[in-house]
Amino acid sequence: MVTPDRQRRVTIVDVARRAQVSTTAVSKVLRNAYGVSGAMRDKVQAAIDELGYRPHNAARAMRGRTFTIGVLLPHIRNPFFADILDGLIEEISRSDYQAIMVQSGGSDPEAERRANDALVDRQVDGILWVAPCCTKTQLERMAQETPTVVLGRHDRSVVYDCVLDDDEVGAELVVEHLIGLGHRRIAHITQKDSLPRRGAALLQTIRARTYERVMGEHGLAGHVDVVATSYSEEGGYRGARELLTRDPRPTAIFAGTDAAAFGALAAIHEAGLAVPGDVSVAGYDNARVSGLAHIALTTVDQDGDVMGRTAGRLLLERIAGRTSAVRFSVTPTLVSRRSTAPPSTP
Repeated sequence: MVTPDRQRRVTIVDVARRAQVSTTAVSKVLRNAYGVSGAMRDKVQAAIDELGYRPHNAARAMRGRTFTIGVLLPHIRNPFFADILDGLIEEISRSDYQAIMVQSGGSDPEAERRANDALVDRQVDGILWVAPCCTKTQLERMAQETPTVVLGRHDRSVVYDCVLDDDEVGAELVVEHLIGLGHRRIAHITQKDSLPRRGAALLQTIRARTYERVMGEHGLAGHVDVVATSYSEEGGYRGARELLTRDPRPTAIFAGTDAAAFGALAAIHEAGLAVPGDVSVAGYDNARVSGLAHIALTTVDQDGDVMGRTAGRLLLERIAGRTSAVRFSVTPTLVSRRSTAPPSTP
C-alpha cells in the first residue's frame, strides 16, 4: 500500500514514526522476536493497521525469509488436489505464511524442473511437491537447498519428508470389493510413466501392481486388463473407450483416480451404457465431488484434508529447523456408493 499522496510505499520508518518507537523495535515485532513487550507489540501493530503497512517480500528475503510456501501440482484439474490445498491452507493460516501454487506440467520432467526453479527463484521458504515425476536423486538435490515435503510418493529419504497413502491397501480394497460383488472381468486404468524405470515408489505403479496381484490371487489372472493413459478426465475417457471395444467388454472398471473415473463415466454414458447396470466404475481419492448425488462414485478415501494439513505442519517444522526425516502414511478406507453393483451378466 502507498501513502495518501500515492507516490511511495509505506515503509518501516513510517511505522516507527507513527508508533513513536525505533525502527529496530518495529523490526522485532515483525519478526516476532523474543523479549518484545505486549504494550510495544500493540503500539506497533496499531501503527501498521492505521498505515496499511505490508512488509516488502524482497527485503524480507534479504533477512532470510519470505514467509511463502510453494506448492507444486502436476495440474489443477484433479479435484482431489483442492482437498489437499484446503488442508494445507488451514494449517498454515495460523502462521504468517502464504501459499503460492504452480502447475508443474504433469508427467513432463522438464516442465516440472522449470516450475520448481520458478519457486526457488522467488525464494520461497519451503516447497510442498505433490506427486513429482522426477527421480529421487533430483528430489534430494532440490530438498538440500529448500525445505521440502513430498506428497504421494513412497520414497524414503533423509533430506525430505513424505506424506502418502497406503496405496497397496487402497487398491486391494477396490478390487476385493468388485470381486465380492461377483465381477470377474475387471479392468484397470492407470497412468503411463514418463520414466518407467524409476521403480515402485510411484503410486500408480503400486496401484496397478496390486490390482494384478489381487486378480491373480482370485484365479482371475486371465482377466487382467490394464490401459495406461493418464490420471485425468481425458485419460479416463480414452481408457474407458478403449476398454469398451473389448469382446467381451469388462463388467467393471477400476480407475486409478476419481478424475480418471469421471472420464470413464462419460465414455460409458456416451456409448449408451448404464452405470452400474452395464459397467460398474470405482475410483480412488474420494474427492468431495465424488459424493454428489448424480455421481455417487464408489472410491477409496485417503483423506486429502488430513494429508494437506500434515504436509503443512511438517513443512513449517522443516522451515523452523527440523532436519530429521518424517514419513506419514494415511490408512485408506473404501466408500461404497451407487456406481458399483453386481454384474448383470456373468
